[in-house]
Amino acid sequence: MISRFPEFSLEGNGSLEERGNDENSPRRMSTATTVATNCLATVVAILTGEKWLGLFGYIMTLNQSLRRTRNKDRPDLTAHCRRQKRYYFVDNCSHRHGETSLGSKVNPTKCVVAEIGHHVEPVSYNTNLCHAPIMIFLFYIGRTFLVRKPEADVSHDLPEVLRQILLHSCILIYSFDLALTNNNIHARRGILVSAGHTICSLPIKILCPNGTSRSFGATKLLRPFSEIMDSLELKDPFIRNWVDLLAFLLAGVKSNGILSAEMVYMFAEWYKPGCSLEYPLHGSGALVNALVRGMEKFGGRLSLGSHVEKIVVENDRATGVKLRSGQFIRAKTAVVSNASMWDTLKLLPREIVPKPYLDRVNSTLQCESFMHLHLGFDAEGLREDLGIHHIVVNDWDRGVDADQNVVLISVPSVLSPDLAPPGKHVLHAYTPGTEPFELWEGLDRRSSAYKKLKAERSEVMWRAVERALGPGFSRDKCDVKLVGTPLTHQRFLRRNRGTYGPAIQAGKGTFPGHSTPIPQLYCCGDSTFPGIGVPAVAASGAIVANSLVSVSQHSELLDAVGI
Repeated sequence: MISRFPEFSLEGNGSLEERGNDENSPRRMSTATTVATNCLATVVAILTGEKWLGLFGYIMTLNQSLRRTRNKDRPDLTAHCRRQKRYYFVDNCSHRHGETSLGSKVNPTKCVVAEIGHHVEPVSYNTNLCHAPIMIFLFYIGRTFLVRKPEADVSHDLPEVLRQILLHSCILIYSFDLALTNNNIHARRGILVSAGHTICSLPIKILCPNGTSRSFGATKLLRPFSEIMDSLELKDPFIRNWVDLLAFLLAGVKSNGILSAEMVYMFAEWYKPGCSLEYPLHGSGALVNALVRGMEKFGGRLSLGSHVEKIVVENDRATGVKLRSGQFIRAKTAVVSNASMWDTLKLLPREIVPKPYLDRVNSTLQCESFMHLHLGFDAEGLREDLGIHHIVVNDWDRGVDADQNVVLISVPSVLSPDLAPPGKHVLHAYTPGTEPFELWEGLDRRSSAYKKLKAERSEVMWRAVERALGPGFSRDKCDVKLVGTPLTHQRFLRRNRGTYGPAIQAGKGTFPGHSTPIPQLYCCGDSTFPGIGVPAVAASGAIVANSLVSVSQHSELLDAVGI
């Protein structure tokens, strides 16, 4: 059931286009083609993205027979892992912490890695460079950031403000262990989280810069983080913008829309003594491959190139999936979908979907899409302290969620040189969920209009790369130039309108749970609680996996890994 590796072609000024996965083009299958025979598994998962493997492997450790269908030719494609001209292009703009090391067990991905028993060697680092409108500053993980080149009045003591108001307060909240690891949560049986109700009623004291203290109920962790900032009288425009940026990069919404719990988790983890970020040696694909090995070790089966045509519902229950090939895979216990809520809805027979569920999905607002730029280039002339991560902000006043305003850049070959040929670097830049799909909707990818728009809309990323890498970088020195658009994102990742995910704001709405109105159908991923972002998505998969087994099985596993 494994089809051939996808082919990539350069179109126009260079585009990231995958042949063989287009709805309108014929599939190219290898000799290992899918046959129209029925199969049986305890759980069938329809999942995409890096963290589906976490769910998959986690279920296997819980002694569930599971089969996973995936309409891609490689398990790591949605982690942006692929090879071209001896360059390994990987998605490394994510700031990873505690995923692969033996440190904190709070990180959901780290818990899954521990549970499946496959360790990934990390490379540690603790700095990121932000190119802001009026200054360029290096901020540190594990301590407050350092302003490098101020060009305006920065008379306030930024590190002290951050340390005493944001970081210290968050660590105090976190010290109560209110953020129970999501791997503890058993959605169908709330026994393992019942203690949380008592904890959440406790008042928490926060030490403010003037020595006074404030208290608030921990239930505010489910409110927007901006409310905590307001209660602490945090008014400095720069810090408000900076926190908005961090919130947006984490969850696709600013501080007035992100759950306080997510920001508390991030700040508390990032600023523990000795904390560092981690990059998986050999790229994101190394983590994906470890998860695949863990899944297979416990008897799971991964079916690549298997397009799910529909979720089969019999007697009002989800009983399996039918593939485009005609094959039916029956699920004895559950069908799990990690596709977006909109894409999952398309797989269901419309007549059996309750109207309230249909209306909720159709009325949920979406985040925008992405522009991507992947480069392979000569490293000659670049400074030695280049660093892996760069954030470019063009205009604070426009807001971090404005289109063409923020660009994220990573150069993973700085930490893992084997990702590029000797003397070369590999780079990934993107606009973080701010590219309007409407600009691209209906365009023919082979048309001159599409290629012209692609060149225009990618220019902001080229300029950001030139700004971050300095005069030593030249577009002419690039061996590989790949540009991806929202249409690429939609087609390549099977994402409705190429969206980043649901634009659900804390205090105004809640992410759906993991069960659905159709018995035996579960959902996980960024369309469910806790929401968007790598830790949140990994957590949702773990919650679903926990819910498919007994409490005793779940407890035994937690004891075994020391959670």
